[in-house]
Amino acid sequence: MNPLQDLLVLVLGDMTDSALTRYLESLGARVSTDIADVDRASFMIDDLGAERLAKQGWSRERIDLINPGLIQVSVTPFGGEGPRSSWKGSELVASAAGGVLRLTGDEDRPPVKEALDACTFHAEMVAAAGAMAAHYQRGRSGRGQHVDVSIQEVALSRNFSGVLMWQFDRRKLHRVGNALNYGKATVRCIWALKDGWCFHSLMSGRFGAPANQALSDWMDESGAENPLQGVDWLSYNRSTLAADIRAEWEKAIAAFFSTRTKAEISSEGRRRGINAAVVAEPEDVLKDEHLKQRGFWNDIAGLKTPSRFVSIRESKHEVQIDAREGERPGPLSGIRVLDFSWALVGSITTKTLGDLGAEVIKVESATRPCLSRIDVQVSASKPDSFDDKPWFAHLNTSKRSLALDMKKPVSREILDPLIKWADVVVENFSPGTMHKLGLDYDSLQKINPAIVMVSGSVYGQTGPLANEWGVDGTGGALSGRTYLTGWPDRDPVIPGSVPYGDVIVPFVMAATVGAALAHRQSQGRGCHIDASMYEICVQQMAPAILASQTGDRPARDGNQDRAIRFQKVVAAKGEDQWVAVTAATQAELDRLQGVLGEDDLDTWCADKRPADVVEIMQRDGIAAGVVQDIEEVLADPQIAARQALIELDHPLLGAFGHLRTPMDFSDGPLQPYRAPGLGEHNLWVAQRIANLDAQNIERLMQAGVFR
Repeated sequence: MNPLQDLLVLVLGDMTDSALTRYLESLGARVSTDIADVDRASFMIDDLGAERLAKQGWSRERIDLINPGLIQVSVTPFGGEGPRSSWKGSELVASAAGGVLRLTGDEDRPPVKEALDACTFHAEMVAAAGAMAAHYQRGRSGRGQHVDVSIQEVALSRNFSGVLMWQFDRRKLHRVGNALNYGKATVRCIWALKDGWCFHSLMSGRFGAPANQALSDWMDESGAENPLQGVDWLSYNRSTLAADIRAEWEKAIAAFFSTRTKAEISSEGRRRGINAAVVAEPEDVLKDEHLKQRGFWNDIAGLKTPSRFVSIRESKHEVQIDAREGERPGPLSGIRVLDFSWALVGSITTKTLGDLGAEVIKVESATRPCLSRIDVQVSASKPDSFDDKPWFAHLNTSKRSLALDMKKPVSREILDPLIKWADVVVENFSPGTMHKLGLDYDSLQKINPAIVMVSGSVYGQTGPLANEWGVDGTGGALSGRTYLTGWPDRDPVIPGSVPYGDVIVPFVMAATVGAALAHRQSQGRGCHIDASMYEICVQQMAPAILASQTGDRPARDGNQDRAIRFQKVVAAKGEDQWVAVTAATQAELDRLQGVLGEDDLDTWCADKRPADVVEIMQRDGIAAGVVQDIEEVLADPQIAARQALIELDHPLLGAFGHLRTPMDFSDGPLQPYRAPGLGEHNLWVAQRIANLDAQNIERLMQAGVFR
């Protein structure tokens, strides 16, 4: 299924080989770089911004006169409006200004950039979601519009943990090298092996218990020292474990992993079900049997390139789709979403759809609560409440909550009407779970032939690894991303509290849902979308994958970029104060040298405040940005101008800033509303959608269905 078959995309600026262009092509779109095609293009994508395009004679007003249905998508370092919209940026500078760079690297060295174009790739997937939502809306209204995305704001949107720490406890997260920072705990996750490294972390509660026990058993059987013996893993909480106990555990785990090889982690570790993945090099990815069996690669002139962002199976049923008017603003107004998701991937997907105007009902249960309802990260939250977690509130705006025990057969009295009601079903359980519940795509089609279903998982729904364990760090480790992040003379590192796979996959899922809805609107067919975190992370690594086949073996380069003339993170005046500077070309490097005079960059910056350094450089057209911490990002005038934080009132937590879905539409702003309490809308769903009377609702309550 190619939902954008033969639609034309006009590409301007340096977007020809961009991830956004590749994504649109993967859905069947054709690409042109000739501005003369503006009159017949369906989309125009650029990294120039509306202001620069207007100066070149291409204002939105002129575009509307020539092609009123054109959807224009701009992805720029700071966005199209605001006091710093005209600042010169780069991947490194946007990462610095957005707060990601500050949290990546070792404490005793400068912050270090993530592999390749991590923040830009994320922003382009956000842009894809905006473009496809606008595409769906155009199918109903006939109008195009402008979608504007700021890489800086998208970078900030990843750091929801940092935002929460600062808002609620006035604490700041710090870069922690090979670990993840969960607010009250720093949990190591990169471990040296005999011949490389692996990713592994101990996860909380029911989700992590089997894998944690599997590691403990393996340590016992190998004769290793094991302080993990006898731990009740169901009650283990990574956020509240005492620091001295964690230190003892991690010392023993490090000693154990140092005796293992990459081959053992890939074979015996997987067989045992421990939460571990080898930190692969890009050339290792090319040999992966799972990707091969899923048909992931294109072979072009003997070189392998990623073929797709998602796999789509189109329905054989053709149905009449009637347009439905919605009550909420947004390009997806009128769309109904049934949300079976949990944790980050599914929650952010449905948050995005809901913020874009769709009506979302989240099906959840106290018997298997979302991790974000139980992870205590701030002082305002308590372990015995499901409704006082600001993490959940951030990730679940614009939704209603139905508490339902789906293991009870009578729950179908609620579920079946919901399936008929829905346009979209979203889930991110382990493959096979929805089938066990009788809610797989083939089963859903029997109830609602027009349904669009999207499944997100680490490895995808098929292939030899489909049912294996995996979390956010798994995709990064296996794709080569982790291997290429850090310094050449040290172990790899990962961003301390800013997940990657967990936040890019949702926007790919949301984008493809938008494209599928537009396709369904015109063709009358639903589909099943299979999104694999591993594959999407490999898409971000595409340049390194290609380089590894042409004799240019990728390696960790710190803050250098082989495609950029000069780039560095330098110390400025003050403790742990840094500035990111990029000179992409020789001409830009010459301008930088003109500013420095006879000094080198380190000497020139050392006695100057970071903000002063950046102001001077930006005046001379040099890409530079303060490496901002969370307090500085939230006070950034450009972030404020884009209203990146929207204050919503919460019944238990009070009013606080929620990170918005980071995109602007020329048709008008999105209007999210607060996240629900667990089961807050049980009665509403039972009455309004299942059409049950009071007697039947009481019967289901007595049967324990609503929990």
